[in-house]
Parts: sequence; structure tokens; C-alpha cells
Amino acid sequence: MKDAAPHDTTAPRRRGRPSRTQTEAAPATRDSILEAAREEFSERGYDKTSVRGIAKAAGVDPALVRHYFGAKEQVFEAAITGVFAPVLAAPTALGEGPLDGVGERLTRFVFGIWENPTTRTPLLAIVRSAFNNEVAAAVFRRLLAAQLMRRIAQQLDLPDAELRAELAAAQLVGIAILRYVIKLDPLASTDLERIIERVAPVVQGHLTVP
Repeated sequence: MKDAAPHDTTAPRRRGRPSRTQTEAAPATRDSILEAAREEFSERGYDKTSVRGIAKAAGVDPALVRHYFGAKEQVFEAAITGVFAPVLAAPTALGEGPLDGVGERLTRFVFGIWENPTTRTPLLAIVRSAFNNEVAAAVFRRLLAAQLMRRIAQQLDLPDAELRAELAAAQLVGIAILRYVIKLDPLASTDLERIIERVAPVVQGHLTVP
């Protein structure tokens, strides 16, 4: 009688699941997926970006993208959370000085991020995606509300703190969109210090005036 054939350890994995080698490559693989996702969303926007395209750019199987992050919405949220990290430091900037200077500190901090090409480019991609797609807009709103506005509100020992924080954010985000996204002149070409000089008192009023 012939010996039984040895067990085949090279049998193909089930479709749709990453291999053990792929999953053991974390966290480097996860980081490369996030980097590829940021580039894809930046270049193509939310609607034209796909999980398959992100996987191709990262050099991995699409199943691995889904394994780490899930659907495209979750990949987008994970990608922009990393990009949004500098913005999330804004609440810390509020506490680095007297209350009567909080408007200027926050204004200078936010516009400083937009002025820096390294942080401006991915922020532009986030804003454009939020303009053009409701799913991306919902992710952006959730990030703003949960991780930024509420943290800023916690720094204010005043009534209606959350509303105050949102009004200040609306002032800054609106100006940023006109200056950096739409590039409306003369706002787009005006010296930043002049803009800060005029905007900071308004932001101060939103945050601290009774």
C-alpha cells in the first residue's frame, strides 16, 4: 500500500483574507497603507479613490487594507486623523498664555498650519473631499466635533463654551477656505500678519466676550 501523501502546506488561502506573512508585517505595512491612502485621497479625492487603488499604491492585497481598516470610509478617517494631528494641538495652544491673548494664539496657530506646504496639501485634500462627498463630510464633521471643538470648549470656563468654540472655528475655517482653497483676492494675496491683526480680535470675541 502506498504511503499517504504528505499534507500540502502550500494550499492557497481563502480568497478575501490576508496571508499570515502579510499580517505579521504590521505595523510597517499598516503605515505604508495609510501613507498610500493619504496620497490617493490627496490626488484623486474621496469619490475617485478606491480600496483597490490604495492597495495597489501600497503594494499589498486589497484584503489587507480591509483587514486593518475596513471599508473606504474607515480608511479615509484613519488617513485624515493622522494628517489632522497638527490641528488637534490647537487646544494646547489656547492654554499657553493669558486669556486675553487666546484669540491671537489660536488664529496664528491655525493659519500657521495652512501656510506650511507640508500640512496644507493634505488639508486641502480633506476639505475638497468633504465638499464633494457626504460620507467624507460626515467623517470630517465627526473629527472636528469630537476631537477639536469639544476639546477647545473644555478650555473655556464660560457659558455656551461649545457654541463659542464652533463660532471661532467657523471664522477661521471660512477664511482658510477662501484664502487657500478658493484663493479669493485680495484675501488670498494679503500679508498673513495683516489678516491675523484683523481676525484675531473677532476670534477673541467669540471665545471670551460675555
